[in-house]
Amino acid sequence: MPEDEPTTAPILHITERALWDAARERGVYEWSTRGRTLQEEGFIHCSTRAQLPRVAAFLYGSYDGPDDLVVLEVDPGRLGAPLKYEAPEPGGEEFPHIYGPIPVDAVVGVETWAG
Repeated sequence: MPEDEPTTAPILHITERALWDAARERGVYEWSTRGRTLQEEGFIHCSTRAQLPRVAAFLYGSYDGPDDLVVLEVDPGRLGAPLKYEAPEPGGEEFPHIYGPIPVDAVVGVETWAG
């Protein structure tokens, strides 16, 4: 984990508004990344505020979906699931990964992604 990111800092997850709306009805959010569920991936991909623009461009750079993209601001202290900062390859940049569903009450803010 980056030394300038305390473990209590909110982590972010970008998603489609319809997926977040459905999660609010169920009480938990279970999408890992664009087009892949938590069950398929094993964890939910997240980012820090500094990482978000690059992650959004990578995942949704050509997004032409039916609804808005939103950024979920997640309070790590409310998760109830393991949170690990991991690099996709040895020595690479570490990203926050949540190893379980996100309870909707762990989402402390939602903002529309303007790109």
